[in-house]
Amino acid sequence: MTRSTERHVLQFCHGYDGPFLDCARQYASLFAGKGYRVTTVFLTGAADPDVVADCGSDEVLFLGYSSSAIRGLKLGAIRDLRRIAATRPFAFCIAHRFKPVYIAMLATSLPIIGVHHHIGDYQRRTRKLFAHLFKKRLSLLGVSDAVRDNLREHLPKWPAERIQTLYNRVDIEQLQGSQFSAEDARAELGLSADAWIVGNVGRLHPDKDQATLLRGFAAALPQLPANSQLVILGEGRLERSLKDLALELGIGGNVLFMGQVPEARRYFKAFDVFALSSDHEPFGMVLLEAMVAGVPLVATSCGGAKEVVEGVGLLFPLGDAQSLAQGLVHLAGLDPAQRQACADRMLSRLRERFSDHAVRDVFWRLPLVTDLIQQA
Repeated sequence: MTRSTERHVLQFCHGYDGPFLDCARQYASLFAGKGYRVTTVFLTGAADPDVVADCGSDEVLFLGYSSSAIRGLKLGAIRDLRRIAATRPFAFCIAHRFKPVYIAMLATSLPIIGVHHHIGDYQRRTRKLFAHLFKKRLSLLGVSDAVRDNLREHLPKWPAERIQTLYNRVDIEQLQGSQFSAEDARAELGLSADAWIVGNVGRLHPDKDQATLLRGFAAALPQLPANSQLVILGEGRLERSLKDLALELGIGGNVLFMGQVPEARRYFKAFDVFALSSDHEPFGMVLLEAMVAGVPLVATSCGGAKEVVEGVGLLFPLGDAQSLAQGLVHLAGLDPAQRQACADRMLSRLRERFSDHAVRDVFWRLPLVTDLIQQA
């Protein structure tokens, strides 16, 4: 295939912080072996060779805007993306999050697949109006059924086939190879080798509801193994209030706030259990990372977390500290054979539903994708 006959896909991302670099890799990998060149453009963030290496694209461009510079009309970003789109024969664009969708729609005449990673993206009237204005060119993907259903709720006149689910996924073998062993992970984090550890990874933010996690751990503690600890990796504006709550609950000595830990996904084997207490988690990549590590799960039964955990882990109602406590006590009682059976079930679920291979097959069967291919 010569350069002039190659098909091109534009992937437009808000930035590469947190999980969004791997999201770029995930979507670039969909086109492997399909005869497309993927150009990934990052709206924010400075040029970084490590990002280029990790996002799996044929070409990576950095617009270099700060978050403050893309408030308002975003005219500079629109102009820059228009110039890029004019120099390459793109068939369509995949845009992650609302701002890139907005900019791509105004900057190009391409069909756009908008990928939405949060619940409530089209709750505002102005965003609903925008979506309706560009309805002929815009299709939407939610990273879970929970996000998809929320999109459909706020855009009720849209055909269902134009708003679909495409799960987040993980490169299982790559992540397995990068994760520390349990012993090394604990040594790297400075954790006791003989502690029984409940892990949590996430921002210290109301959406993550670590207050319920603290209350559930406190209620379970008398029935948990000796030297049990709750270890929280992350930082945020609730740090002081959460530390005060731990002291108030009498568990200050059993809770470790580790702050922001780079590449936290590498340390999951340090945990005996992984607990997610989030309020309407859109998906929960940390759940997949815990599953790759073979760590038993307990999570809230709402949002996308339920879709990940149901059948391979325990679920509890949002904000129900007592049910969370019961789940922790149950998981503490698993023997080695039961833990291995749990790990095997999680790995099977990952391969069937949340692997690059499984999701690639789903993507190419989506009606909104097959329609785009026929139009290109």
